[in-house]
Amino acid sequence: MKGSLLIISAPSGTGKTTILKKLMSDIEGTVFSVSHTTRSPRSGEQNGIDYHFVERDIFQKMCADDEFLEWAEVHGNFYGTSKTEITRQLNDGLDVFLDIDVQGARQVRSSEDLQSTSVFIIPPSWQEQENRLLKRGTDSKEIIELRLANARKEMSDAPSYDYLVVNDSLDKAVEALKSIIIAERSRQRRGPEGKPLSMPPMS
Repeated sequence: MKGSLLIISAPSGTGKTTILKKLMSDIEGTVFSVSHTTRSPRSGEQNGIDYHFVERDIFQKMCADDEFLEWAEVHGNFYGTSKTEITRQLNDGLDVFLDIDVQGARQVRSSEDLQSTSVFIIPPSWQEQENRLLKRGTDSKEIIELRLANARKEMSDAPSYDYLVVNDSLDKAVEALKSIIIAERSRQRRGPEGKPLSMPPMS
């Protein structure tokens, strides 16, 4: 039985990556899709684990060869999801998380080849969103202002997602997302651990 494809989107700095990492340590049968990107690695990020860091010309060739399920340009950098990698993971029966922006989410949701479930994560307030970006200490004031402006635009896509989760508490956000995964597994006739359910004999 194939796994599920779960789209996770959120404004920059909302904490979706932290939520996903904690969730995946709590629930089995899940995997994080490693995107390709042309941006430079941040401190502590590892190639092949956080992202596949590639040069712009390589990324553009992959686009031309139709190797991406979705791709987008965000803050001057390109991000894309490999079709081959996603298909392999789903065929292995894993639930795959796509940590992508609203542009990429639109592309995946419109795909005729793959069905997906989408979740949008929001901060409890705009002030908290700004505070989280400032605490990062990785971006200039101008970049933070750009990210906040883009966040407001991205929020307009929230109603088109299947689920909405507020990250006012990491533990609560993880539990909410875990409930969504279990519900989706139940709809596919799979148990909470992701294994197929078998109907008992009626006689």
